[in-house]
Amino acid sequence: MRFGAPVFSEYTGPDEWARAVRAAGYSAAYCPVGDDADADTIRAYEKAAADADIVIGEVGAWSNPLSPDEQIRRQALELCKRRLALADEIGARCCVNIAGSQGAKWDGNDPKNLSEEGFEAVVDCVRDIIDAVEPTRSFYALETMPNMYPDSVDAYVRLIEAIDRERFAVHFDPVNLVCGPRTYYHNAAMIHDFVERLGPRIRCCHGKDVIMHQRFITHIDEVPPGQGHLDYRTLLTELDRLEDRDVPLMLEHLSGADEYTAAAAYVRGVAAEAGVELG
Repeated sequence: MRFGAPVFSEYTGPDEWARAVRAAGYSAAYCPVGDDADADTIRAYEKAAADADIVIGEVGAWSNPLSPDEQIRRQALELCKRRLALADEIGARCCVNIAGSQGAKWDGNDPKNLSEEGFEAVVDCVRDIIDAVEPTRSFYALETMPNMYPDSVDAYVRLIEAIDRERFAVHFDPVNLVCGPRTYYHNAAMIHDFVERLGPRIRCCHGKDVIMHQRFITHIDEVPPGQGHLDYRTLLTELDRLEDRDVPLMLEHLSGADEYTAAAAYVRGVAAEAGVELG
């Protein structure tokens, strides 16, 4: 399986970027260009990645295409379409976004988010994005989230069936599915169930960790890998058994190079103990 994280080394072009990714010990990376890049630049980075055996794991389209504000919603939809087109052109494994919130905050809570109305809105939105771009190499995927669809493996299965598009795929963020004590203490079972049922459609994964505090009512926080309770041994061994050997685990949300180095060392240590080879 692949392993990746943001690159903090300065680089001036595709070859230097590829060397920086490899020097950090990674075989996967976030997309190094934006949707304003010209065709020659995109091709140059795609070639540099291929020559260095680097998988571009994802192109982020972080926005709210379900916003109740019409202007924000339209702008977000156009962003998603541009980013999916970029993912397809550069050969990224997926373009990823959250489904979006029907509240004021782009990733915030709203009673409509997990309603039947909210489900149908997600279906229509994803179909619109995929049908407009018609990708042939990449996929559009939704990051699993605790407060909007898809908030569980069951919800993801239902979305796949309802959206009914070949180029809709799965983005797995196990930490975002830990929403209470039951899942927290039994997250290994959740990870196994998710990979068992959706493994062939997983295009990319996020690597984080989660901790539940001894406070009432339940209080859960995201923390760097190795500082929480996520069963990384199970996560790595489950991903490693996938037939697709290029599925990347991408570290995210850390504060700088030192935190990423420490997190990567922890993940690599668990992988070594579990007999999992991180490419």
